[in-house]
Amino acid sequence: MTLEELAAIVDARASAASGESWTATLLSKGPEKCAEKFGEEAVEAVIAAATGDRAGLTGEAADVLFHLLVMLRARGVPLSDVMDELARRQGQSGLAEKAARR
Repeated sequence: MTLEELAAIVDARASAASGESWTATLLSKGPEKCAEKFGEEAVEAVIAAATGDRAGLTGEAADVLFHLLVMLRARGVPLSDVMDELARRQGQSGLAEKAARR
């Protein structure tokens, strides 16, 4: 599955009744709750990585990607915008990109 396919699933499930879809339920709670849930999943991924829990990290990374897409949807940011930003950054080193943000 690609991120684009997962984003399409998030978009499709967003229009379901909130009791029928976790995605719709989370979105109905607003962008702040979506961001909070993304943060929770990110912390769980960090803990799994720090403790060397490979299987846990795999599952938590999947949760992070899913909840990132839900959070983006909640704020009206299409995945294509994120991918365009990554493409823009591809031509420079990470160190140069980070220095340019200051």
